Amino acid sequence: MQAPSIGGVMLPRGKGETIRLSRGASLTDFAEKINANPASLVQVMFNLGEMVTATQSVSDETLQLLGDEMNYTVQIVSPEEEDRELLESFDIEFGEDEGGEEALASRPPVVTVMGHVDHGKTRLLDAIRKTNVIEGEAGGITQHIGAYQVSIDVNGEDRAITFIDTPGHQAFTAMRARGAKSTDIAILVVAANDGVMPQTVEALNHAKAADVPIVVAVNKIDVEGADPTKVRGQLTEYGLVAEEYGGDTMFVDISARQGTNIEGLLEAVILTADASLDLRANPHQDAQGIAIEAHLDRGRGAVATVLVQRGTLRVGDTMVVGDAHGRVRAMLDDAGRNLTEAGPSTPVLVQGLTNVPGAGDNFLVVGEDRTARQIAEKRAARERNAAFAKRTRRVSLEDLDKVLKAGEVQQLNLILKGDASGSVEALESSLLQLDVGDGVDLRVLHRGVGAVTETDIDLAAGSDAIVIGFNVRAEGRATQAAEREGVDVRYYSVIYQAIEEIEAALKGLLKPEYEEVELGTAEIREVFRSSKLGNIAGVLIRSGEVRRNTKARVLRDGKVVADNLTIEGLRRFKDDVTEIREGFEGGINLGNFNDIKVDDVIATFEMREKPRV
Repeated sequence: MQAPSIGGVMLPRGKGETIRLSRGASLTDFAEKINANPASLVQVMFNLGEMVTATQSVSDETLQLLGDEMNYTVQIVSPEEEDRELLESFDIEFGEDEGGEEALASRPPVVTVMGHVDHGKTRLLDAIRKTNVIEGEAGGITQHIGAYQVSIDVNGEDRAITFIDTPGHQAFTAMRARGAKSTDIAILVVAANDGVMPQTVEALNHAKAADVPIVVAVNKIDVEGADPTKVRGQLTEYGLVAEEYGGDTMFVDISARQGTNIEGLLEAVILTADASLDLRANPHQDAQGIAIEAHLDRGRGAVATVLVQRGTLRVGDTMVVGDAHGRVRAMLDDAGRNLTEAGPSTPVLVQGLTNVPGAGDNFLVVGEDRTARQIAEKRAARERNAAFAKRTRRVSLEDLDKVLKAGEVQQLNLILKGDASGSVEALESSLLQLDVGDGVDLRVLHRGVGAVTETDIDLAAGSDAIVIGFNVRAEGRATQAAEREGVDVRYYSVIYQAIEEIEAALKGLLKPEYEEVELGTAEIREVFRSSKLGNIAGVLIRSGEVRRNTKARVLRDGKVVADNLTIEGLRRFKDDVTEIREGFEGGINLGNFNDIKVDDVIATFEMREKPRV
């Protein structure tokens, strides 16, 4: 029986069957599922008005369009499901404790500190760890994420608590949600003088969605206007009722700045964990867990802070973290001490990975280096295909509004590079959640850790993308490549500023900022009168250099007598020149402006676009 024709192409038509495809699949992948010739699918897509090659990664929408045309139901496999299927193909079970009840042992609680920006989350962690991490943060704002472990004596027993530190801006909802998934207890920090704020409610909702117990730290009780009772009343409206009001939520009044009642807060965490949770894990199996933060260290290569969730991680183990793999060469705790092994709920800095993984990537220990490499390569290929499927056109921030109105592009494409994967992921998550109305889309084509490279510039040039560097700069010839290709590269040290400027660009508000740069000053020694050119200043260049066609102003006794003039003529003796340097004499013609006197100073300058830092 002959297959039916679709747009003039003979193909086996489906009967509504479901086809499972991964993100960024190609027409060849589709063809293998239905036992068809990939070239025929290329022809079908051409008939549908899409120019697609057989091996090109295509978007989910394109796969759905092709499936509808051929009477197949296309199901795009989620990244989590895809990863689970990948591990199953290697006979690896992730996320489960091996062995029975007798194999389980108690573990410390993992705590995430949440709350409104500026309510004292970083200072609280600072007080808990007795170290000052605030000074290293731009503007006192947490830019990276990390994990730390502290100990406290509760009823004569030494108990450990692991803290996960996440950025606290309200935009980082995905970061907090992911942090809550690896979290046992959430500490909600509320300032006693400010009370409950919108970001406080947002953090509270994430903790509730993750179904984790909450301990409320009422901070800044030493500040004027502090009213801890008011905070308790406000949170009652959101279902958090203090124990003294007959509820089951522990409220602890603290002052992170003064270090008041910090131990009481830690004790409340332990008591809440004992009362509400069964915190046990098997320490005897191969280690599994999550990457909290990762970055590229100049001396140690790719390093990652990982949180062991079950099993024990040992030096020499072969591990896979996202699309990175390697043998654990060394492990450090949060104080920089070398460790030989790390059990459940222990955060450690791992060295020995091939590349920088992403924050939030799962890690697992496998038996062989070859298995680790194969899993990492398959994950990397999957991410690469998904990224290729998203590629579109490039545009600069200043041009965006004009291009959007002209209908030339419907989205802004970005390439994100940063010094740590946690920051890059936080920036990506918050940018993707910007709401600037219908018809405008924002896509992150690539994100990575490390300096901006020529490869990033090439990708941006070929995809009409903007490159954002967070706490990193361009390396090698990348700067020259960006100038040559006309790629817009922007550098930031505070995440908020990047978010605000991208949002402003999407709304058509961002304009280049210019600053005045002084080029040189010239002192008038003599005034020559010309019937053709007017007055000409005979000058001595006091500083810098004076160039033709630059802007100038005339100063007399320190006061500006004329501004926004132009150096229209510049001579050295009888020769026309383009510039005269410091210490040399020459003649300057200011065009139609003739009100110049001996001892006047001509200051030259130019307007340069101000780099955003």
